Amino acid sequence: MTTGTGMIVAAQPEATEAGARVLMAGGNAVDAAITAALVQGAVDPQMCGIAGFGSCQIHMPGRDVHLCIDFHGKTPLAAAPEMWEHLIEGETRDGFGFVLRDNVNDLGYQSITTPGSLRAWSEAIDEFGTMDWPDIVAPAIAHAESGFAVRPHVWYWWTHGADHGRVQIDERLRFSATGAAAYFRSDGSLRRIGDRVYLPGLADTLRRIARHGADDFYTGEIAARIAEDMHRGGGLLSEHDLASYRTTRTDPLRGRYRDYDITTNHPPGGGVMLVEMLNILETFDLAGIGHNTPEYIRIVAEAMKRATVDKDKHVGDPAFVDIPMDLLTSKAYAAGVADGIRRGEKVHVPRFGQPEPADTTHVAVIDDAGNCVTMTHSLGMPSGVITDGLGFMYNGCMAVFDPRPGRAGSIAPGKSRFSSVVPTIVSRDGQPHIVIGAPGGTQIVMGVMQAILNVIDHRMTMLEAVSAPRFSATSSLIDVMNRIPGYVTEPLEALGYRVVRSPLTFGIAAVHGIRIVDGVPDGGADPGHDGVALAV
Repeated sequence: MTTGTGMIVAAQPEATEAGARVLMAGGNAVDAAITAALVQGAVDPQMCGIAGFGSCQIHMPGRDVHLCIDFHGKTPLAAAPEMWEHLIEGETRDGFGFVLRDNVNDLGYQSITTPGSLRAWSEAIDEFGTMDWPDIVAPAIAHAESGFAVRPHVWYWWTHGADHGRVQIDERLRFSATGAAAYFRSDGSLRRIGDRVYLPGLADTLRRIARHGADDFYTGEIAARIAEDMHRGGGLLSEHDLASYRTTRTDPLRGRYRDYDITTNHPPGGGVMLVEMLNILETFDLAGIGHNTPEYIRIVAEAMKRATVDKDKHVGDPAFVDIPMDLLTSKAYAAGVADGIRRGEKVHVPRFGQPEPADTTHVAVIDDAGNCVTMTHSLGMPSGVITDGLGFMYNGCMAVFDPRPGRAGSIAPGKSRFSSVVPTIVSRDGQPHIVIGAPGGTQIVMGVMQAILNVIDHRMTMLEAVSAPRFSATSSLIDVMNRIPGYVTEPLEALGYRVVRSPLTFGIAAVHGIRIVDGVPDGGADPGHDGVALAV
């Protein structure tokens, strides 16, 4: 398929523009996606960066390439399954994190897993890009040199991004000397919307990476500086962890929804949940039931709850956990679940605490040759750690591992945590129709799934699909955004559901995607964030 038009959508205008410029200069979708991702780390450095993790799906029909590059953070080899068992105080309500005494897993050096983002981006450009690596990194260097203006969603996340039991964002921002100087005004208050933030050392780090490649981060001078700081700070991450990091390549996980083919990522990503939910919902006439009616919300919420229970029980790093993929992706299993939903059965998902914040980002690209890239990457809840002189913040992914040994999500050396990231491509008759993904903690797969339903069942454009109000059920509660009316949720409450209404008008992940109809793309950037879709 040749579209004749390229398009990129991302959660930051600066990143979207950088990717669009690459497409305008003749670069392909891979070049544009990786350029945008590096800029995202420079202008939204708590959402993502070179010390993060994620998952990327690349489809290049002209080269017969269709694969996922997973670059999840890996537990340092010094970690042990039982090391935090005695510190557990609670579990987040949506099951996407644990609260430990002194927040040892959530803030500081021990919260950091071995990062994979930069390794994956370098591999993608080497194998599938058309541009030279220094040119890919150059826009991020320029943004790091000039600093970034605090956008509305950045400021909102700084002030509202942590929930009960989690370390507040301002504590993460001031944890390091670099952060304390960069993110706060002289009076000690957080910088405001429109203020500029400069991160000393970040431009120099990116220049070194442009000159010497990603290897410098994993085996070179940058690696040595990281390891020295980790040792000094009492962290688990070592030089050996960095040197031994490898990405994971897989064929996409495949499913089918009505007349559409679904390709998404394997565990420990969220694709298995997406396929399971779509299998369940395929048995219902969702268009006839009506978008966001009480019955629609009940049915979809129960599918969400069942997928959450199955994820909690079965899904983890497949190198460590035997996951019953045939069962979880089975149409027959889904039909049985759907029968229970029709009978009015309620799935119970025990939780306490609060949901994981949406500290992740996404980029989706299609070029004029029909190459597609969808990539979600993150820092998890950021650790707060910035090594002096390097400028970037490290991920805080240890917070999601289960501190209780013997479970699918338990800690083990070299293990990747479950993540709800779910970069997905939906095709019909062999042609891409939807290229989609989202940030949003454990709500990612719920938001992406609803946007897919909006396009396929409710015939929405991509902008309409990502803008429609969403809901989620990753516990026994149903969370709804404030634009869903009370007269819709009251019948659910009459059926015995507890509905929790957010004061926000947007939320439940921040979905970004591209829809292609007759070779013409239309894009949608979630209006609850600061992003934009640009056609080239």
